[in-house]
Amino acid sequence: MELEGKNALITGSTQGIGAAFAEALAAQGCNVTLNGLGNATDIEKFRQRLAAHHKVNVGYSPADMANAAEIGRMMHEAEQTMGSIDILINNAVTRHIAPIEAFAVEKWDYALAVNLSAAFHTIRLALPGMKKRNWGRIINMTSMLSSRALPEKVDYVVTKHALLGLTRTVAVETAKTGITCNSISPGWVLTPHSEAQIAKQMKTTGQTREAAVAELALVRQPSRRIIGADKIASMAVFLCSEAASEITGAAFPVDGGWSAGN
Repeated sequence: MELEGKNALITGSTQGIGAAFAEALAAQGCNVTLNGLGNATDIEKFRQRLAAHHKVNVGYSPADMANAAEIGRMMHEAEQTMGSIDILINNAVTRHIAPIEAFAVEKWDYALAVNLSAAFHTIRLALPGMKKRNWGRIINMTSMLSSRALPEKVDYVVTKHALLGLTRTVAVETAKTGITCNSISPGWVLTPHSEAQIAKQMKTTGQTREAAVAELALVRQPSRRIIGADKIASMAVFLCSEAASEITGAAFPVDGGWSAGN
């Protein structure tokens, strides 16, 4: 419980991998500020359960990650309420699928704002406090597509490549401090998005869930297994620990062998 009493802010944390981050850090005694979209009742139930089960303070900000002013208010309110932002995880993401020549300009601009600029804003606002305390952990969620490409995903591929560059730049600028900045690059993870892919595969092919998962995973990762979000969250907990204090500027694949096999 070496993270007990630390304060974490996680963007895109009302479901999927972000919610797993919140659960894992709360279990370590971290107070957590949630952020993200979804049903207000469900979000409040999640917030209350985290706080009661782990006996930590849990807040929520509905800030739009495409809006710099709202991001600024979220960061200020989190610092005022929690006292500090010690751990920052940039997880919010959006994606649109289309070939480049048909890619809507507004979708491109929105992806740049949510997937990339939001992380720039949260980091620039968190760093002064982290430097003052000489301790901080910044984790950016990249992807296997931060080092390779797939067709019709130009917004996701480009912003994830750029987010890796942001991670490395922050790491170099903070290397002489007690702050680290790393990224996690998941393979195919069990999230609401992947659940929709599995359901579509089952409907189209008549396969069982197990067979659908194996076939979809084969395209991506040699393990032929979908990765639990808790595995990604465990990596984040490690990167926040003292054991990882000299690890910075790194990109950690959690991908069932995808990066090794492709």
